[in-house]
Amino acid sequence: MIIQIENLCKTYKGGFQALDQINLGIKQGEIFALLGPNGAGKTTLISMICGLTRISSGTITIDRFDIQKDYKEARKLIGLVPQELNINMFETVWDALNFTRGLFGLAPHPAYIEELLKKLSLWDKKNNKLITLSGGMKRRLMIAKALAHEPRILFLDEPSAGVDVELRKDMWEQIRTLRESGVTIILTTHYIEEAEEMADRIGIINKGKIILVDEKTNLLKTLGKKYMVFELSKKIDKIPPALAKFDLKIEAGNLRYDYDPKMADHHISDLFESLRAENITYKDLQTKQSKLEEIFVALLEQS
Repeated sequence: MIIQIENLCKTYKGGFQALDQINLGIKQGEIFALLGPNGAGKTTLISMICGLTRISSGTITIDRFDIQKDYKEARKLIGLVPQELNINMFETVWDALNFTRGLFGLAPHPAYIEELLKKLSLWDKKNNKLITLSGGMKRRLMIAKALAHEPRILFLDEPSAGVDVELRKDMWEQIRTLRESGVTIILTTHYIEEAEEMADRIGIINKGKIILVDEKTNLLKTLGKKYMVFELSKKIDKIPPALAKFDLKIEAGNLRYDYDPKMADHHISDLFESLRAENITYKDLQTKQSKLEEIFVALLEQS
């Protein structure tokens, strides 16, 4: 594990406990998505890993460096892209990246900065002042600044905030490219589809506690459900009494039936018989898999 967190707690003055006994490991070279509602503790956890917030108890090691005892060595391994834009609007793209390298005590490396700007589609803007960049370009610039000192770990806090759909998908591709180069990426996002699209593993935090960590594919397989949507010939607004025994929902006048495909008896044949008996006909039938967002909401309701 490139990041190892053990028994981590954070209690603020006044007694509020923001984090409670967090145990988590992040693998080298993975994309890890940390999901949770507002106030769950995501930002506090990231701030503590990056050495920006004092630890109440517990330990955090970054590639075997303790974030408290070996702060400088640990911090050099981390690049952080905060949600808020924090840039000097009147310096150039080129100067901004070179200044960041200097803050970490690194010598100039024009070839690396050029490669970085090209990867993030900013090379043609290298001499532009930051005030002239679009919102999407500024977001990519923040990623470039975070990578200017060649860290092995990149934290992305809401990387797609304020970015349109087209730029968001472009950014996803750029983040995958970074992962392929060996950078470990941890992201927090309110766009659940972003986590579903990109992450190798998912962690869910709520009320200061980690409630689940799993491979994305396994999470969707074990906690996800399948459902059938019957597009009815005649829309309905309530479920007939004869169909009350089935787990049916009404969506836009159509019927949805959730079922567990792993169960030997999921009553699908009984449902078809009951629909025929009630003279309920349908124009189309679709079978779908529940998405990560539905699993996420269900887990939060249970926690």
